[in-house]
Formats: sequence, structure tokens, C-alpha cells
Amino acid sequence: MINKPLLIDLDGVLRIGNSPAHGLQDFLSFIDKYNINSCILSNSSLYSSNVVYNYFEDHSIKVKIPIITAIDSAHQYVSQKYKRVAVFCDEKVKPMFKELLDYQNPEAVLIGDIGNEWNYKIVQQIFEFVQNGTELIAIHKNKFWNKPNVGTQLDAGPFIHAIEFATSSQATLIGKPSNLYFRSALNLINANEQDPFVMVGDDLDSDMTGASKLDAETILIYTGKTKKPFPNIYKPYVNYTANNLYDVIKILKNLNTAKG
Repeated sequence: MINKPLLIDLDGVLRIGNSPAHGLQDFLSFIDKYNINSCILSNSSLYSSNVVYNYFEDHSIKVKIPIITAIDSAHQYVSQKYKRVAVFCDEKVKPMFKELLDYQNPEAVLIGDIGNEWNYKIVQQIFEFVQNGTELIAIHKNKFWNKPNVGTQLDAGPFIHAIEFATSSQATLIGKPSNLYFRSALNLINANEQDPFVMVGDDLDSDMTGASKLDAETILIYTGKTKKPFPNIYKPYVNYTANNLYDVIKILKNLNTAKG
């Protein structure tokens, strides 16, 4: 049986599109029954942890473990370091930063999810800020995401990389695969951030590679963005694979003997 902290990705693992994943309540009940020290992580900058709790409640799913989102971590980070920040995120979360917003003389630029709002004017504006010395902060650098009822779309990562390339700079990364984010989640559940943990996720870069580099054991689930077979280059970062949450339960029960 698992005796390490367990970190669990939200979208593509516990939530598929707009629907709770098959077997979600059984999975959460398993965690509760065996008192597994766990935390749910979301790399999205579209909502806070309170919104995620409300989502589960609206679907009659009982969640007793902590939840952390990248926007929560980003807000905490910039609030502690800056007084003036230009925030390029979804309009729903901008009010979280209302006391910091400054698009004239910002100390930092914070980039998150803006979906179809990306255009040349916005990229140029961010480029000019960073070129003139403003610090660049990325909530995440996801390559793409699966938008419900739409399909696969470019995420913020390609635009952030373009700005980094054009300005010869490197963004401070808040979300996965940043060590900072994994360790924030471990701190939230009072786990030693230096100790081994287990990561369940669907993203080969953000979840598997990021966690593996911290010596975590990784479980790749095929209910999200990664489909079979995944590229061989990622094999060193994937310890186990699962088709669904019931497979994940089996792996966690037999963690020392399971094979990927």
C-alpha cells in the first residue's frame, strides 16, 4: 500500500471535460479509507481552489483533501514580491489582483490563460514590457489543452516561449512542472518537500517529467491529453500507466510490485 504523499492532477484525471471522471467517488473514498496524505493540483489559471471545491459539490462529489491551483500560487507569489503587476489572465480571475494591476509601469508581467484573446497586439505589449526590464512570470507553460466541445487548442506556453526567445529572457514558472509548485502542494499537506511522493497525471511534460525530476513515482493515466502509445522519449519519466481511476487504485494498493 502507498505510504508516500500523493499528488493528483485535476483535469484529464479527476475531471474529464466538464464531467467527473468515471470512478471518481470510489477513488476519493479509497484515499479517505486508507488515510492517504493527498492533494489535488490544477495547472489552470482560470479558477481558484474554491471554484474547484464548488464544482465537486455541484456534482455531489465529496472531497476531503486539499486543492491547490496555479492561480492561487501565482497570486501568493506576486503579492509577496511586487506592488505593480500587469496581469494577462482570464477576466474572471483578474479581480484577485485588483490591488496590484498596473499596465503603465509594472514591475512584473504575469501570464496565464487568455484563450482566444491572444493576438499580435498583446504579444507586442508584453514583449515591450519585458524588453524594457519588466520581470516575466508564467503561471504555466502548457503546450496545448483539450477544451470541452471544441477540441485541442494552443495554450499559453507557445506564446510565452516566443516572448522568452524574442527578449532573450527566462520566465519565472509558477505552475507545473516547476519545483516550486510541487513543493507548495507538499507543504499544503504538511509533507516534507524533500521526501519522495507519487504523482498521478495525464500530461507527459507537466506531470510526469516534472514530478520525476523530483524523484517522484509517476502514474500516467490515459483519460486525458495523452493517448497510447506515448513517445519513447518519455519512458524514463513514467513508472506506471493506467486506463482509468480503478487502475490507479490497483497500482496504489500494490505500488512496490506494479509494472507500467
